[in-house]
Amino acid sequence: MRIGILGTGSLAEGLGTGWVEAGHEVVIGGRSPAKARRLADRLGRGARAVTPREAVTGRDAVLLAVSWDGVEEMLHSVRAPDGSLEGVPLIDPTNAVEHGVGVLLTGNGESAARRISALAPGARVVKAFHLFPAGQWAGAPDQDASPVTVAMCGDDPAALRVVGELVRHVGGTPAVLGSLERARQLEEAAGFVIGLAFAGVDPRSAVPRVPSPATAVDRATTSP
Repeated sequence: MRIGILGTGSLAEGLGTGWVEAGHEVVIGGRSPAKARRLADRLGRGARAVTPREAVTGRDAVLLAVSWDGVEEMLHSVRAPDGSLEGVPLIDPTNAVEHGVGVLLTGNGESAARRISALAPGARVVKAFHLFPAGQWAGAPDQDASPVTVAMCGDDPAALRVVGELVRHVGGTPAVLGSLERARQLEEAAGFVIGLAFAGVDPRSAVPRVPSPATAVDRATTSP
């Protein structure tokens, strides 16, 4: 696929690394041309630095890999309010949370994904990649490790399929939670994880383990 990445930070590098190693064409557009060039050089394998506007033109998917406070500026710089992202799967991995606390910064009941959707009319927004650290996605997937589940949501089935493929190509398993109306729930989950992590608690210890559907079926069929 032809993937545009807006941003030059750790998530842009982590996912960019995974995608170029999977054979995708990746271009990087950032506010700093110098940082975009350095990131493209680190990614190698034909990755290129371009202007942010070029990064969203003619792409099969675009990753919005900027911090929450830079989202509006970046979307305006690529003329998203004018429809430049119409029809494009736009991946939203942002966490609009208070640093170190995890409390959401969006209004009551509002999701960051919905606000991004309003700033980029016509874009096919998919919430994904917001729960794991950037380093999770760099390098070839470990064939012996259990794949992580990437919960995501969106309104467009075709965009969800595209993003699901990109999840698989960095070693994850996509799990669609529902429409973009569920984005607030996913963002609250990220706040929960971030809050516990900064408090020194392993978030995995706070989530009960449940049997997989296959295990549940096996137990049901073997019960007396």
